[in-house]
Amino acid sequence: MSTDDTHISEFHWLIDMVQTIEVGIVVLDKNYNIKLWNSFMENHSGVSPNDLKDKNLFEEFPDLEANWLKQKMESVFLLRNRSFISWEQRPFVFKFKNFRPITGRAEHMYQNVTLQPLMSLTGEVSHISLIIYDVTDIAVGKLQLNSANKILERLSQTDELTQLHNRRHWQQCMEIEFERFNRYDSPASLVMLDIDHFKKINDQFGHQTGDIVIQRIAHLLNQSLRETDCAGRYGGEEFGVVLAGTDSADAICFTERLRKKIEALEFNIEGESFNVTISLGICDLDESIKDSLMWVSQADKALYRAKLNGRNRSVIYRKSAEKHLH
Repeated sequence: MSTDDTHISEFHWLIDMVQTIEVGIVVLDKNYNIKLWNSFMENHSGVSPNDLKDKNLFEEFPDLEANWLKQKMESVFLLRNRSFISWEQRPFVFKFKNFRPITGRAEHMYQNVTLQPLMSLTGEVSHISLIIYDVTDIAVGKLQLNSANKILERLSQTDELTQLHNRRHWQQCMEIEFERFNRYDSPASLVMLDIDHFKKINDQFGHQTGDIVIQRIAHLLNQSLRETDCAGRYGGEEFGVVLAGTDSADAICFTERLRKKIEALEFNIEGESFNVTISLGICDLDESIKDSLMWVSQADKALYRAKLNGRNRSVIYRKSAEKHLH
């Protein structure tokens, strides 16, 4: 076999490999005209190479992010270096449908793309190749794992009965707010509240009814929060709320609105109606509070004072004397 015959044979092998390989291969000239469009691209785009030969890529595929992709390509032409596009940066370059059975729920093919400069015999970058890898299985697997981890994280932070933060996560939120005060002197108030005469509810109507009462109060509490606030179930029928950027004067407006909403709630169990009330203690941060435990302790003392003064009221903690309402 002559040298020319060998080269022709090798060329055919190369073309055969390009056409059968399970990756997309596109070759473009400097004007973004299509010089090669392999079988993978034909199968997923539904457009044959003959229909695309010497046609402009961006005119034939107007859905491509032209400005962004041209910028990527220009850097490859100028710097003569490869460039990579990960599915995590951008899920796909070509919007192909996903037909993989394992990841059938994914609507589109996730892609990694390599942009490769192609040199002429003179050493000039005359063309660029795009190599498109179908990474749908990997991408969907990672996304599902991330989603599962987020669900697990949320569950680990959530009280099952109330869907508020559990005590551990709520305490972490409180610690963060305490540290913010120490650094930036930003105001914050802590509210501790619990349901009045809750034992009587359990004794009279049963623990299932007690759980319903806790759930409905937690729901009302959650509806009353701003995005920056953090509420959690502290234990049993007691709740804690961290009000960011809020002094005690504003905090008592919050607690009184909540108290009146809960007082107006009516429960109907087996034909018997009843109402519940809550008592609330408030403590805003100042320099005398040395740590978050002390902050909770002072809010609890205000809550205890609210109980002593007849329940169904809000009380602000004071160092010398507690100021209380109603």
